[in-house]
Amino acid sequence: MSMAEPSDTAVVIVVDLQTAMFSGVLLPPIHDADALVERVRSVIDWARRSGHPVAFVRHDGPSGDELAPGEPGWPLWPALGRAESEPIFSKTVGDAFSEPALGDWVAQRGAHDVILLGAQTDECIAATVRGALERGLGVSVVDDAHSTWDSNGESAAAIVARYNVGFAAAGARVLTTEALTSSLRPT
Repeated sequence: MSMAEPSDTAVVIVVDLQTAMFSGVLLPPIHDADALVERVRSVIDWARRSGHPVAFVRHDGPSGDELAPGEPGWPLWPALGRAESEPIFSKTVGDAFSEPALGDWVAQRGAHDVILLGAQTDECIAATVRGALERGLGVSVVDDAHSTWDSNGESAAAIVARYNVGFAAAGARVLTTEALTSSLRPT
């Protein structure tokens, strides 16, 4: 394994890819939504084939929020194809590791590193990268499998690129879907 590759025991964590990010009902679809789903599906399919456990994280927003439990935007996006055996962990803040159950699940699998993808680059992905690194986990960010919206005059594509540089500077591995799914051997 090179330093650019996650370990054979790494787990895949899909963060906050919920219906509100794609439906266009209350928010415009997240940047590059259709291609994002394809890349996330590619990583999930690779993980399943190679024996890397997959978990999903779902944000539970406050009452009245499009991500509040029971609201139309709250469910995981069905096109991701979550398997019934793949757990869903809920959170109410940016860092998915703020909920101990996710960290327990990672530890129970003997994983010392995580592969992160999902939304929102500049919010929950950034917070989860920090949270994982603070907990001593190795972190791989799939650089083309997380997204956000345009914000404060900056395009979503520019935000993603800027955060990918920051993730690498913080100590995370940053690699493309193609590099991840084609270069690693199955476990």
